Amino acid sequence: MATKGKRQPSQGKLAPEKERASQIDALIHTLAERGITRAKIGGFDVDGVLRGKYVSLKKFESALRSGFGFCDVIFGWDVADALYDNSRVTGWHTGYPDAHAVLDPKTLRDIPWEPGVTSMLCDFRDGDGNDHPACPRSVLRRVIAYAEKLGFEPLVGVEFEFFLFRETPESAYEKGFADLTPVDRGMFGYSWIRTAQGSELMRDILDSMDAFGIPLEGLHTETGPGVYEAAITYSSALRAADNAALFKTVLKEIATRHGLVATFMAKCDAKLPGASGHLHQSLMRGGKNAFASARKPSKTLGHYIAGQLALMPELTAMYSPTINSYKRYVPGLWAPLTASWGYDNRTCAIRVLSPADPKAARVEYRQTAADINPYLAIAASLGAGLYGIEKQLACPPASTGEATDGAPLPTDLGAAAALFGRSRAAKKLFGAEFVDHFSRTRDFEWREYQRAVTNWELKRYFEII
Repeated sequence: MATKGKRQPSQGKLAPEKERASQIDALIHTLAERGITRAKIGGFDVDGVLRGKYVSLKKFESALRSGFGFCDVIFGWDVADALYDNSRVTGWHTGYPDAHAVLDPKTLRDIPWEPGVTSMLCDFRDGDGNDHPACPRSVLRRVIAYAEKLGFEPLVGVEFEFFLFRETPESAYEKGFADLTPVDRGMFGYSWIRTAQGSELMRDILDSMDAFGIPLEGLHTETGPGVYEAAITYSSALRAADNAALFKTVLKEIATRHGLVATFMAKCDAKLPGASGHLHQSLMRGGKNAFASARKPSKTLGHYIAGQLALMPELTAMYSPTINSYKRYVPGLWAPLTASWGYDNRTCAIRVLSPADPKAARVEYRQTAADINPYLAIAASLGAGLYGIEKQLACPPASTGEATDGAPLPTDLGAAAALFGRSRAAKKLFGAEFVDHFSRTRDFEWREYQRAVTNWELKRYFEII
């Protein structure tokens, strides 16, 4: 007889805890049978850097069952492991304790180029078991839950441009990251010749990504020496962010195997266009594309665009998170300078494609560059669009020709960080603790840059002034 007030498992079914334990048992058994002896586990920090480690299969099993400790300094330092001097979520005042890392079994991927090794991503929790306020994956999960509450399932596809150089990490460092030799010479976008000349590399990128669960829809040269672009096949928002974030890490590993280095900097050469990181997105509702309509745009799409435009300036720090991001924001370099939108218009921050086609109606978010943290950029663009739907914001007219209308976007990280820190909408969408932490990290980055003396300054002023 069931005890009053306690729900008993249905006859013939395992209790959730036992079912989960049984699934872990089966997974470990299968991995061992396939010759897997260790795992690479980890998660992404606020800059989109994958922080992790190798563990034995036994430790992996333990981590699956009860999680594992991961020093929360990964949320307390910058890309160069310099400790933030203004962080509240962790620091000397907290003693840099362990965050509780929880593995997500849905992210299991064998690493084809490392025989016997599988991998899995984790989410981070704080000391009370809640989502860690600095965990980018949790920020995106929060926005996805917001979408589901409004009745939508977001789909996202990410495109990255990147530069390849015939260098090693050591030679690039010794050259001061200047005068690097590109893998290809000259400006030759969409070139069959260049991809044929580098067919072994192209094949390795396509095959390795596919084997690792990151299918690519396309891969081609862009205009510029050694510049390529890859389009990752669209999927659910969280999977798309996982794929995009892992793509950047894996591409660098593949490049190293071929004696090359890759960069996803927004702007690595003042004389060349920058590297974009465009986000294609749509909302599904009841199995149908909510953006598709004979009208241009649909009511839902109009509100979505309006929300993205309204919040674009104050969320720019999430879209453009580095000092270098803003070197791309100059006229004539395919990067938007205002919060604008248009139909199939590449000068706009938002490019609307195929609005009448149920299979293809989507928004291409073009403010973002290749240096994004995919979790945060996707969370920001989706969250802003959903905000517009919930508030039923009115969509302004589309831009035609070169887009010069719309609110101007911040032109440096310091201004973007200040705007973001004051944003009420951001606090509602992403949580006040995250907004406070992220704005502080961007302010730290800005202050580090202000203290730096650049080669440009030395060349311009050293002798003459």
